[in-house]
Amino acid sequence: MIETVANIIGSTLEGELTTSEIASLLEKPKHQHLGDLAFPCFTLAKKFRQAPQQIAQSIAEKIEHPFIQDVQVVGAYINFFVNQAAVTLQVLTDIVGKGDNYAQLEKNGQRVVIDFSSPNIAKPFSMGHLRSTVIGNALANIAQKNGYTTIRVNHLGDWGTQFGKLIVAYHMWGSKEAIDKAPIQELLKLYVKFHDEAEQNETLNADARAAFKALEDEDAEALALWEWFKNASLEEFKGIYEQLGITFDSFEGEAFYNDKMQAVVDELIAKQLLTVSDGANVVELEEMPPCLITKQDGATLYATRDLAAAFYRQHHYTPEKIFYVVGNEQSLHFKQVFNVIDKMGYPWAKDLQHVPFGMMLKDGKKMSTRKGRVILLKDVLDEAIQTAKQNILDKNPALPNLEEVAQQVGVGAVIFNDLKNFRLNDIEFSLEQMMNFEGETGPYVQYTVARISSLLEKAAFTPANVVLKELEEQAWPTIVCLQDYPKAIQEAYEQADPSIVAKYVLQLARAFNKYYGNTKILVDDAARESRLVLCYCVAAVLKDGLKLLGLQAPRNM
Repeated sequence: MIETVANIIGSTLEGELTTSEIASLLEKPKHQHLGDLAFPCFTLAKKFRQAPQQIAQSIAEKIEHPFIQDVQVVGAYINFFVNQAAVTLQVLTDIVGKGDNYAQLEKNGQRVVIDFSSPNIAKPFSMGHLRSTVIGNALANIAQKNGYTTIRVNHLGDWGTQFGKLIVAYHMWGSKEAIDKAPIQELLKLYVKFHDEAEQNETLNADARAAFKALEDEDAEALALWEWFKNASLEEFKGIYEQLGITFDSFEGEAFYNDKMQAVVDELIAKQLLTVSDGANVVELEEMPPCLITKQDGATLYATRDLAAAFYRQHHYTPEKIFYVVGNEQSLHFKQVFNVIDKMGYPWAKDLQHVPFGMMLKDGKKMSTRKGRVILLKDVLDEAIQTAKQNILDKNPALPNLEEVAQQVGVGAVIFNDLKNFRLNDIEFSLEQMMNFEGETGPYVQYTVARISSLLEKAAFTPANVVLKELEEQAWPTIVCLQDYPKAIQEAYEQADPSIVAKYVLQLARAFNKYYGNTKILVDDAARESRLVLCYCVAAVLKDGLKLLGLQAPRNM
């Protein structure tokens, strides 16, 4: 509706404003008696050298369109009252005709790389890793909906001094049998014990540095332990990703770039961008601290590795854009890395985007593996599934596919609880809130789909060859919401914020449930089939929105 009205206004302005500029100015009036949309004319006063009220009157007199039922000028505003019957017919026909492709933009031949999840090897997959994982997955789905081919990269934390710590801890306190039995749990115990002991014994940190140096020098025993830790972790991660329904195109972690960093350092030297600061090699940057490239001893840093990764991805994938879904605390790091690439003379530096997000907190504090303050994601998912199962048993004990639905609802509750929040906000971990299946939750939206599926099944309804009749006025807020779906999808991509889609599906579910509560859908009258078409369209859009967020929509609950 916004785009349609923007086009109508644009046709009267002879190119003074673009359609997108007009659309950004359109407002939804607070009160229904003021119309469906309002256009303020203040912006045009300078262009036309007229009072906004005169401009509003002049534009209103030129507007004539089958979608516009009435136009009223109130001061500097033009209030539009749309032809509800015409818009309803267009929206429902469009959704029925396109099905899953409603709001799908055509493939544009462009690729986007999305770097997300990136857990550390030999550490448990905690609730702290959930945010990057589900935000990145949803962003990848939303990018595909916007016509892009997505490449999902899991930049594993599989290198660094923590492996020196683990090697030392394993030699001092580890048991092969215990690690084989429960790899991640035992490695976590060793990691936490190392930090506890190192607070009393500083030589342990020196031993860890020496152990990591041996790993960098490809010492056979150190490499064997590293491979063992890595493979054990990947097996556990694989189970988590399977449960979440998330896949990747690449698991190329930090170690993959070990032989690719020197080329970046050499190019920085050749372009005279490296300077020495306190013995370290850095790239000086404007309005921010210098970017450290190598330490005094020549050892590389995160920035060196991320530079190598950026060049590899650019050459290997030729993407339109690379998104880095990494916590807000790394904002400065990515600004530095992107600035270095820009200083090296590469125009694609502008196509690199950090997608920051807030922290998952426990009792107001950041979760920390080394302090042992961590909640395992697997434990949360298992408990969510059990809670969902009990809820279903209480309400629908005869449900035939109970285990499958409990999995979809429980996992969906955890994912949606994260994605409904604006990504930059911190989230306080609360299992009780997450498992509240009423209100602004994934299960609430899933149940709306199941309710509609049951209704359509009862009516033996298929949308083929339905002649649409005029619907009750109570249906109009749902129609308006359905029409807003393409805009929500585009905004979610442009702002790299899946919460826009999560908030949208909540809004649509609420609008439909209000309509459902006040309307007898199956009453046998002239509009019955049209009401069922509306139900069908709402279910189709809700299912698609949930799918973008990474949730499934059970037919029965």
